[in-house]
Amino acid sequence: MAGKTVTRADLCEAVYQKVGLSRTESAQLVELVLKEVTDCLADGETVKLSSFGSFVVRSKGERVGRNPKTGQEVPIAPRRVMVFKPSNILKAKINGQSGEGLKD
Repeated sequence: MAGKTVTRADLCEAVYQKVGLSRTESAQLVELVLKEVTDCLADGETVKLSSFGSFVVRSKGERVGRNPKTGQEVPIAPRRVMVFKPSNILKAKINGQSGEGLKD
């Protein structure tokens, strides 16, 4: 089941509708929050949003991969990846449960 994709503009509009800031202030607020999250992740920090989940940066070492067409071995350079770990409350909400009484 493919759902609607929520964009920055959608988030700005939701802040405008629910918080009562001007559209410009709402857009600035959303941009500031996203920039702060991005900057923290770029610095290797974990970003934990209570009742939502955590964005965690992990380091992956160098490894050998394989080209699936040719079977040729190719080195994969070490890199950092970001993973999202949803909270138990978010998991419950996604599955149609209330999520009350659950811990993050």
